[in-house]
Amino acid sequence: MKVAVVTGSSRGIGKAIALRLAKEGYNIVVNYARSKEAALQTASEIEALGRKALVVKANVGKVEKIQEMFAQIDEAFGRVDVLINNAASGVLRPAMELEESHWDWTMDINSKALLFCAQEAAKRMEKVGGGKIVSISSLGSIRYLENYTAVGVSKAAVESLTRYLAVELAGKNISVNAVSGGAVDTDALKHFPNREELLADAVAKTPAGRMVGPEDIVNAVLFLLSDQAEMIRGQTIIVDGGCSLLM
Repeated sequence: MKVAVVTGSSRGIGKAIALRLAKEGYNIVVNYARSKEAALQTASEIEALGRKALVVKANVGKVEKIQEMFAQIDEAFGRVDVLINNAASGVLRPAMELEESHWDWTMDINSKALLFCAQEAAKRMEKVGGGKIVSISSLGSIRYLENYTAVGVSKAAVESLTRYLAVELAGKNISVNAVSGGAVDTDALKHFPNREELLADAVAKTPAGRMVGPEDIVNAVLFLLSDQAEMIRGQTIIVDGGCSLLM
């Protein structure tokens, strides 16, 4: 049975990806940093689909925690076929107000995690003849979003690292890509006091006429994991209903 590791999969897009992969027949590693209850809930939904779920608490910004997580995966499943690098965090402040700790926290969880999770995953993928790595990025990697400096730069690093890994891991039959979403209405948006205004604005500015939903991101991820995407390597697929095409 194939195994997919989905970082930050206790909720939001990570959870949606984990559940879809379970439906596709994968056993799932549910990774979380803080929300244990949500992670256990995700795991029970995966098990209700007839798949196995391993719940692992690990802050993927720390290399030793990544290594511990993969050791647990070895014990439980003995293989890794897919890595979804989804866990994200970050301090939302203007550039002039960022402190070193804000920068380090954001870069560690959003960028460093991809490199060291990919290293661990690739060692295991090689043993089963190959694998796929897909990271979740966002439009702030290539365009200005207010208060998004640290996160935007960290996502740009993810997209660049995706290109380097795609070349270096190709010889091991490992495909590496990313999916970049426009504004998606997930729990993260509930923290914004002007949420309704933001949503209405996003719809008005999207040529497709509706917001991007978590399922749109999941569909793109599933495509990149499929055999049809075999020759797509090192790319960042933008899923935004066309909103980034408008100046």
